Amino acid sequence: MRVSTSLKTATLAAVLIAAPLAGAYAAEHHRGGALDTPDPTVMTGPRVTSLIEQIQGVNQGITDAREMNSISASEAQHLHMRAAHISQAAEHVAASDHGRIPSAQYHELLRRLDNVDQRLMNDTGSGIMMGDGSDGGNYPNG
Repeated sequence: MRVSTSLKTATLAAVLIAAPLAGAYAAEHHRGGALDTPDPTVMTGPRVTSLIEQIQGVNQGITDAREMNSISASEAQHLHMRAAHISQAAEHVAASDHGRIPSAQYHELLRRLDNVDQRLMNDTGSGIMMGDGSDGGNYPNG
């Protein structure tokens, strides 16, 4: 009896584990039909993923700077809004191009995000300094 119970349990466990994997395999290897049509509002691809991760990183930097009182609440809000506008622009571009962002628009969005990041670094005093000190000091770039 004991062997029969453990065999039944093992068989049931194997079926429960294999069923979702079989469905995922079938969906992944399906060719043609409705499953292959991507949702145009879903943002996909390495450019989109990279941009989303970078926006999240800048937003986290803004939050961290605010929590450390390196920037004011109004400056944090302003920087978060700028990052949100970039995110919305990326979503709009990706939605209009079947989830992709063309190279030129991707680079423009990255440039805008870099400007937000540079502003954050300047506001917190960690931006790139210019000048060699011969005129009395170094100055933030930007």
